[in-house]
Amino acid sequence: MLMQEKIKIAIIDDDEDDFLLISDCIKDIYDRDFVIDWYRNYDTAIDQIRLKSYHIYFVDYFLDGKTGLDLLKQAAAIKFDRPIILLTGFGSREIDEQAMKSGATDYLIKSEITAEKMERCIRYSLQRTTFLEELKSREAKYRTLFEGSKDAVFIADTRLFFIEVNNAGNALLETKDGTLFGNSLYDFIDNEVQKARIRDLVKSWGKIDDLEIKIKKINSEVRTCLLSLYVLNQDESSAIVHGIIRDITDMRKAEQANALAEKMQANERLARVLAHEIRNPLNNILLSVEMLLPDVNEEGHKNLLGIMERNSLRINNIISELLSLTNHGQLSLEKLSLQIIMEESLKLASDRLQLQKILVEKDYPENPIIISADKSKLVLAFTNILINAAEAMEVEKGRLNIHMTSAKGIHTTVIKDNGRGIPKEHLSKLFEPLFTLKKNGLGLGLTASYSIMQAHKANMHVESTEGEGTSFFIQFEDN
Repeated sequence: MLMQEKIKIAIIDDDEDDFLLISDCIKDIYDRDFVIDWYRNYDTAIDQIRLKSYHIYFVDYFLDGKTGLDLLKQAAAIKFDRPIILLTGFGSREIDEQAMKSGATDYLIKSEITAEKMERCIRYSLQRTTFLEELKSREAKYRTLFEGSKDAVFIADTRLFFIEVNNAGNALLETKDGTLFGNSLYDFIDNEVQKARIRDLVKSWGKIDDLEIKIKKINSEVRTCLLSLYVLNQDESSAIVHGIIRDITDMRKAEQANALAEKMQANERLARVLAHEIRNPLNNILLSVEMLLPDVNEEGHKNLLGIMERNSLRINNIISELLSLTNHGQLSLEKLSLQIIMEESLKLASDRLQLQKILVEKDYPENPIIISADKSKLVLAFTNILINAAEAMEVEKGRLNIHMTSAKGIHTTVIKDNGRGIPKEHLSKLFEPLFTLKKNGLGLGLTASYSIMQAHKANMHVESTEGEGTSFFIQFEDN
């Protein structure tokens, strides 16, 4: 790069004869254009180094009672990145090694300097400087990518103990003391099968591409992530592992929500068709019963007709409830406090909560969380969830926690119980019409809640562990 332009050289030496000797050697280099300046003392040399006015600096070992090593140390302190060549009148391996350790680019003995050696020294120094500049530029780019990545990026040893972690990694893999150093990735994975698989792949110098894992955070929240690992260096003693963890929890929740919404739409279409097909013959049965009842005198026959009538009416009511789920109707929206809506829902569910002797813990923000809502419908949705939670908990042992947060236009409500939990295989069916785990339930309460949340454009999903409890997560967004 610099070989095609004028190369500016500073010679820092208190001996004019030495300056002329070095200057003449440089001028004897053919096919090069140089600008050479001379400086006699240490302080002037430091000023010129701070200015970075030259491409190369030749510095004498002895200057004003100080040494070139002192100058190199000061240059290092200001992060000087131009080549400095140390000059001395005699050869010394010790000085040579000290010079290189202090940051000198090269070391020359004055009595041995020739035009050929000088040309090689200058060429090497400039090439080395260009290489280091490119290396720093690349490092800065990769550092920006590393720190700015939304994915957790880390470097670890083969036991996956963290050496370096970016900001996203520190946010995902939180620790009590705020640092990940001294911690291994395995500390955040509960599943022993997954741990064993990762260990096998790392041990065999393999690589991992997008392995789905569960990361358990410090607050016990579980995040679904994709893990990619690549082992560098075949020498086990110095091998390092580059890793990327992509948090796909929200993506998975969105996929589940979309799948559930599609299933709900299909169920709603089916419900409307069934309601129409069932109601026609059902109405005929009811009309027939009404016509027969006045003419029947035998008590036994009246009882049978009564059973037919009552059950027909019950079927008709179930159909009406199913149809109400398929028709959200026009919402009557107004700006309301989410805390007030929850309090009204708790009031409606209070009889069941008190009967079960359930302890209710509330964690609300001080300021009201204002959302656009149809109050009566949203109260009904929350009440259904609260009653389901109450029925899942043991008498006198139940703890119901309601936690609300609001940040960046996202308003989250978490309703958590410590009940019996929901089997994993049933979670995907939880909001489907007529699905219930209760002996006397119709399976319409949570379906109604889900439909109401959908009408409010709110996201709702459930996490549950058998024997530990269930959590409902509901998120509203500012419109």
